[in-house]
Amino acid sequence: MEHGALVLIEIGALLLGIGLLGRLAGRLGISSIPLVLLLGLVFGDGGFLPINAGEEFISVGAEIGIILLLLMLGLEYSAGELVSNLKASKVAGLLDMVLNATPGVLLGLLLGWGWVAAIALGGITWVSSSGVIAKLLQDLGRLTNRETPTILSILVIEDLAMAFYLPILTALLVGMDLGAGLATVLIALASVLVILYLALRHGAVVSRLVWSRSAEVLLLTVMGLTLLVAGLAAEVKVSSAVGAFLVGIAISGPVAEHAARLLTPLRDLFASVFFLFFGLSTDPADLLPMLGPAIVLAVVTMATKVATGYRAARRAGIAEAGRWRAGFALTPRGEFSIVIAGLAVAAGVNPALAALATAYVLITIVVGPILARVPDTKAFKRWAKGRQQQRRARQAA
Repeated sequence: MEHGALVLIEIGALLLGIGLLGRLAGRLGISSIPLVLLLGLVFGDGGFLPINAGEEFISVGAEIGIILLLLMLGLEYSAGELVSNLKASKVAGLLDMVLNATPGVLLGLLLGWGWVAAIALGGITWVSSSGVIAKLLQDLGRLTNRETPTILSILVIEDLAMAFYLPILTALLVGMDLGAGLATVLIALASVLVILYLALRHGAVVSRLVWSRSAEVLLLTVMGLTLLVAGLAAEVKVSSAVGAFLVGIAISGPVAEHAARLLTPLRDLFASVFFLFFGLSTDPADLLPMLGPAIVLAVVTMATKVATGYRAARRAGIAEAGRWRAGFALTPRGEFSIVIAGLAVAAGVNPALAALATAYVLITIVVGPILARVPDTKAFKRWAKGRQQQRRARQAA
């Protein structure tokens, strides 16, 4: 069969499958993320019916999916809200790193992989998935909830921290000298500060530049600017997701509202492609040997993420149910964890790290959306309300 025709057939079949699974998920009242991941496992490397003709398109689409998810989150908030939330969550960000990176580092050392692999595994367990969580908040209708700014603040702190962590990890992996490693970190820091400054100080200018009465022109302008900034951010070792998020922050007012309406269908399409790509690139046979350690690590670090979100939401004055919603929402890991594992293995670190990271991320992505729905159940709401009343009674006494 002609290659072009095969690409269209494979991509069409996968997108149709995603659509049907989305309909099934809607009827079951669950997130479509786990189902799309399983679809990817079936048709990916080592699956029952592996496909590869459309791999390049799906890979690029997955990257665009993450970028659009973070752009849309940025459009929901102003620059002032971002700064105030970051200030309020700085303690939570530090606690997040300590609680969630430590189990990964300890397991790496216990497995005898050495300090460099342990530091890489610490990064894998530390960072939540901005893409998965953004989709989850959207699916659950929580974008306007009181706890959502707290969740986003922790995600932004983590993504910004990656601008320092990734260059340091790369320097350790390749044996780079201290001067070269420091220069890489300083370049990344300067890039983040420039993007943040433009978003905070010149957001109105950016909004005027992208505005157009023509939906087509507005869509092309916002998409073009976002991809350009995301690409430049990635080039200087800063997360492309951070660049996209800050573009969304810089666009405000009616421009942001109009852009969000236009971009919503694109975001949903490419976000699904991202989760599909993750499953397609995973060989189920590689997961089995590391499944035990991955389950243990997932249980421990999902608990520490819940503790992180709960404490951060409590400091923000959010009620009991909102604290648990924040904690459960932060449990999925994703794109950064896989990137870190890929860097480590490519540099010659134990190949088992990639299998462990993949199994670990899949567990958290499948279980995370299920846990995130627990606070919406009637039984949990009754329990949270009773707990809140008991706390108030103790304070009154």
